[in-house]
Parts: sequence; C-alpha cells; structure tokens
Amino acid sequence: MSTLFPTQGVLRDVFAAQTPLSMSIAKRSKAQQRQTRSSLHDPFSVWSAVDDAKTKAGALSEEAQKEIAKASTAARAKTGDIELYSLKYYSACTFGGLIACGLTHTAVTPLDLVKCRRQVDSKLYKGNFEAWGKIGRAEGIRGVFTGWGPTFFGYSAQGAFKYGGYEFFKKFYSDLAGEEAAYRYKTWLYLAGSASAEFIADVALCPFEAVKVRMQTTIPPFARGTFNGISIITGKEGTAGLYKGLYPLWGRQIPYTMMKFASFETIVEAIYGYMPKKKSEYGKGVQTGVSFAGGYLAGILCAIVSHPADVMVSKLNANRQPGEAFGSAMGRIYKDIGFVGLWNGLIIRIFMIGTLTSLQWGIYDSFKVFMGLPTTGGPAPPPKQTS
Repeated sequence: MSTLFPTQGVLRDVFAAQTPLSMSIAKRSKAQQRQTRSSLHDPFSVWSAVDDAKTKAGALSEEAQKEIAKASTAARAKTGDIELYSLKYYSACTFGGLIACGLTHTAVTPLDLVKCRRQVDSKLYKGNFEAWGKIGRAEGIRGVFTGWGPTFFGYSAQGAFKYGGYEFFKKFYSDLAGEEAAYRYKTWLYLAGSASAEFIADVALCPFEAVKVRMQTTIPPFARGTFNGISIITGKEGTAGLYKGLYPLWGRQIPYTMMKFASFETIVEAIYGYMPKKKSEYGKGVQTGVSFAGGYLAGILCAIVSHPADVMVSKLNANRQPGEAFGSAMGRIYKDIGFVGLWNGLIIRIFMIGTLTSLQWGIYDSFKVFMGLPTTGGPAPPPKQTS
C-alpha cells in the first residue's frame, strides 16, 4: 500500500552527502553514463589529443637527437680529433660532398627527367604533372625515375671532388695570397677555389651525365642501366663519346659552382651579420638552418646563371652527330632553337636547383657538425694587426 510520506531510503538518498561512496548503485551508473557522454562531446578532447601527439613527437625527437649524438661521439672516437685543413679534414669534406650531392640529385630525378625532355622537345609535354602522368601510365614508377643510376654515380663523384676540392683550393689560394689580401679579396678566393674544384669534378661527372641525358631523352631509354649505357656508347663512338659534352658541361657547371659557393658564403655572412649574436654562440640547429636558407637563395642565382648552358648540354648529348665539330654542333642547335629556346624549362630548374642547393648545404654542414667540424661560412676573421 502506497503512502503519502517518503520512505526512509528516499530521504537518505536526497539529503545524504552526494559522494560516489554514498550514492546508490543505480545513481552511480547513471552518473557514469553522463560522464561518458560528456567526455564524448568534450570539445577540448581534440586539443588534448594534439598536445599528447606533440609530447610524443618531442620525446621521439629527443631520443633521435640522443642517438645521433651517440653515433657522432662514436664516429669521433674512431677518427680522433680532426684538425682543420688536415688530410682527415679534407677526407671528411669529400665524403660529406659525396653524400650531399649523390642523394639529393637522385631524389629529384623525376624533375630532371621532365626538364631534359622539355629542353629537347618543348612541345612534348604541357606541364610537369601531365608529363609524370603520361610517363607513369606508360612505364610505371620506374619510368618516372629513368636515369637515377647514372645520376647517383655521377653526382656522387662530382660532389666529392666539388666540396672536398673547394675546401682545399680555398685554403691553398688563401695561403698564396697572404692573410691581409685573403681577407680583402675573399670573394675572389671563393670564386677561384670553386672554379678549380668544379673543373676537376666535371671530368668525373661527364661520362655519367652523357648516359643520363641519353636515357632521359630517348623514348624508350636507349640502355637498361648505367654501365650498359656506357658500354653502348663506347662500343659505337669510343671513349670520346662519353666526353663529347665536356666543354658545355664546363660552361654550365663552372659558372654555376662559382655562383653557388661565392653567393652562399656572402649570403651566410650577411645573415649572421644581421643576427644579434656571433655564429659561435648559436647551436647546431640554428647554424644548419642558416646553411639551408643561404643554400636556397644561392641556388636560385645558380639556376639563372647556368641555364642556357644546361639546355645546350641536353641538346648536344641528344642531337650531336658522330664526328661533328663542337662549334658546328652548337651553331646548328642555336639556329634551331634561338635565344628564347635557351631558356626552356627555367622555372622548373629554379625550383629544382633551389631545393637541391639548400638540401646539399644542409646535409653537408650537418655532416661536418656530426664529425665535430664547424659549418661553412660566416664572418671571416679580420687579419691580425702587426705592431
């Protein structure tokens, strides 16, 4: 029989302290359901997930930095202290250049493929994405990376001689000029050192460049791989066939490298000049960041200066007839394409070379830091005052 008065249990539930321990099981389950629904609709839960991801990423980054530091310490323990301008120093710079150029040029092979084909035939593709789509549908992903083999071998060799040679010749010419003249005419030393290094580096690059260009500008590619291509060329034209593009390669690469190193050194010096502290007071991350930024700006200038010769190299390797004189071939090609044709593919090359140069300087200087060496560039110390 129902009553008008509340029961003792109802009064206890209403007026007792509302804690989870004193609540009835039924009410507790309802409260848990409300809490669950609330958490599902909590707008700040996404923020907490992002913060959690950032925390985990930061922890992974710290672990990676610790592992890199351990590897760096182990490498230094094996090599010992590397004295500046010693044989160990030049060896380290040579290996750093090999890594920097070999990996970066190979990574942008798809860009280089389209650039070379558009330089030889500007009507072949309307744009890069159309080109990659056509090549991918016809040949698959392997076709998009046509020429990666000679690119890797050639630019690894070139990078080794370029960076290692630059460090050597810069020091060599500085010693010849003397301390005061070297400080006053430092830009000329950058230019001379880089030109000397590139002159040698291109001799190592040229055979692989000849194979690369022919693989990328013949459809289907004339060879199955790097050494198969070298065999085919030498079989038909002899060893000279691998070096018929050497003069235009020098014409392209030497001005390119002179601009690359001299502008990089100047830009990096200017960046540190605007920064509030000395270069030595900044950490490794800041210094390699400056190298990356300076490299990209230098790369834009490099692409513009060397582009006409780059077009001519592609044309000569693709269209020069056996036994045809160098000057005659250049004259015939220029007559066909004109001055405007020398600038085919410039925009994509600016993007490619800017990216390449920044990555190369970033990798090269990161490797130098890894080996306990200072990064490239920065304000040159003034000559010592003699009393």
